Amino acid sequence: GTMAQDMTEKELLKMELDQLKKEVKNERQMVSKTGKEIKEYIESMAGEDPLLKGVPEDKNPFKEKGGCAIS
Repeated sequence: GTMAQDMTEKELLKMELDQLKKEVKNERQMVSKTGKEIKEYIESMAGEDPLLKGVPEDKNPFKEKGGCAIS
């Protein structure tokens, strides 16, 4: 089974508690403020974004090499 299924309820609750202890330390800010900052950052980086402008064929590390022959 998966890791979570092999754990006792006490272990699962301890994991959840540890996670919440980490999260409570996060600095929180208003989405109305951060959303605007994120939008500005994305727009400023748009010219470099491969998801928007594509990847040149010669620079694409995932491009298939060669063809496929069926015999």
